Amino acid sequence: MGRGSYALARVPVYLRAAAGAWWWTGLLAAGVGLAVPGWSGRRIGVLVGALLFLCAAAGAFAVRRGRCRELLAEAAPAGKWAVLRDRAVTVREWRRVHRWWLPLGFAAAVASSAAVPAAGGAVLAGAGAGLWAKSVWLGRWELRHERLLWVRPEWAAGRGPARAEVRGWMTTGPLAGDAVAGGARRRAA
Repeated sequence: MGRGSYALARVPVYLRAAAGAWWWTGLLAAGVGLAVPGWSGRRIGVLVGALLFLCAAAGAFAVRRGRCRELLAEAAPAGKWAVLRDRAVTVREWRRVHRWWLPLGFAAAVASSAAVPAAGGAVLAGAGAGLWAKSVWLGRWELRHERLLWVRPEWAAGRGPARAEVRGWMTTGPLAGDAVAGGARRRAA
C-alpha cells in the first residue's frame, strides 16, 4: 500500500466468520455429546440444550448491539485512499486469531456432555446463530441505506468490529468489495 492508504475490512464478514465457526463447532460437539448417555440422560440434555441454544442466540445477538448502533450513527464515508480487503482475507484472519478458542470450546462442550448431553454444543451453536442474526441485521441496515460498512482491520484486530478500540466504521457504495450486504459472498453474474 502506498503512503496515506489504509485497508478496510467488511464489518458483517467478521460476524459471519465467527457465526459459521461457532455454529459448526457446536453442531459437531452436540452430535458427539449425544453419543454419551450423560448423568441427566439424553432427553433432558436435548431439552436443556434447546433452552440454552435460545439463550445463547439471544445473548450473542444482543451483546454490543448498543455499540453497533453508536458506530452506525457515526459512520463516515471511506476516503479515496482506502484499500478494500477481500472477504476471504478477513475470514482467514478471524480463524487465525481464534485457532485455539474453537478447539477449546469444542473440548469443553464435549466434556460437559458427561453431565448434560449435547447442551454444551447447543450453547456454541446458539452463539453462532446469534452472530449470524446480527450480521443479517447489519445487512438490512446496509440495504436500507445503500451503503456497505467497513472497519480498519488493525482496530478490529481479528476479534470483532465493535470492540472498544474501534474508533469508527466507514461506508462505501453498495457495489464495493466482494461481499454483498450482510457479508455473504458475492455471486458471479
